[in-house]
Amino acid sequence: MISGGGTGGHIYPAISIAQALKEILQHVEILFVGAKGKMEMKKVPEAGFEIEGLWISGIQRKISADNLMFPLKLCSSLLQATRLIKKFNPDVVVGVGGYASGPLLYVAGRKGIPTLIQEQNSYAGLTNKWLAKTARTICVAHDGMEKYFPAEKLVITGNPVRKTIKLNPNRRAEAFKHFELKEFEPTLLVIGGSLGARTLNESVLAGLEKLEEEGIQLIWQCGGFYHEEMESRSRDRGKNVVLKDFIFQMDFAYACADVVISRAGALSIAELMLTGKPSILVPSPNVAEDHQTINAKALVDHDAAEMVKDQEAMDKLIDTAVQLIRDKERQQKLAKNIQAMAHENAAVDIANEVMKLIEA
Repeated sequence: MISGGGTGGHIYPAISIAQALKEILQHVEILFVGAKGKMEMKKVPEAGFEIEGLWISGIQRKISADNLMFPLKLCSSLLQATRLIKKFNPDVVVGVGGYASGPLLYVAGRKGIPTLIQEQNSYAGLTNKWLAKTARTICVAHDGMEKYFPAEKLVITGNPVRKTIKLNPNRRAEAFKHFELKEFEPTLLVIGGSLGARTLNESVLAGLEKLEEEGIQLIWQCGGFYHEEMESRSRDRGKNVVLKDFIFQMDFAYACADVVISRAGALSIAELMLTGKPSILVPSPNVAEDHQTINAKALVDHDAAEMVKDQEAMDKLIDTAVQLIRDKERQQKLAKNIQAMAHENAAVDIANEVMKLIEA
């Protein structure tokens, strides 16, 4: 059983692990467990796997009716998790983060079923720290996680990413043709996640004129939530700007990019590591425990990326991007250092850790 979700940063690594397990074990049975109403309930079946949904959500930071319902939802989810485990009878339960992983892994641990946690961030969340007490193995993406988890349980595997992300140098010309851009002109890629990011979008809008003056092409994923607004506010953007609500062929987008501006979610960073792209990270301030800042600093400390604070982005972000695009030597150094941190076979390595628990 594999549990977790809520965001693509949890869902896509979970699917990658499941796919790796199917390659290793031809007859493996896999059941996903997610949270009702969350995106995993759609994305997991699209990837060809079965999923059950628990009635669970997180605790809101502000006073709300949802918080009053939380104890009821938790009890319901624990009962449902117990029924699912009894019915499916798993050999191992894997948690990748997200609301549903808490009840399922708690019940599995109480029943003596081996559990594995995949912690994607450089800062461990409360749920995973709590579940670590009964987990047999904890797969992490960063060094230094022994300050959150028992050192003897840790295995550094990195974060799984989609296989389609890996760059094919033979398709670079095809990538530029896909976006109708010039192959040998400097190109900036801005990605704010599938929903987009207000700060990144406003900063790009404010810097469009400067990018045009510098002759910099732009591939801009603004997110579905903001697409109509950004389309309207950038009508005079010119042919060198490609505005998309969502980019399906991210391998082409990365292939075109000289520099990438991105949030600092775990999945985004794993993709940047694998593609070896010089990056400017703008951590989201709207995440629990400010973990994106900690993720970004883990790269900055290795001179593997640059960081601009969210509150400084309007003034600094585009200027920083222009400066980095001009500085080829700095690009090469960042690219070398970030690629050195990549874990290309993360999904297979995690699947092998699952196998060890089955065989133990």
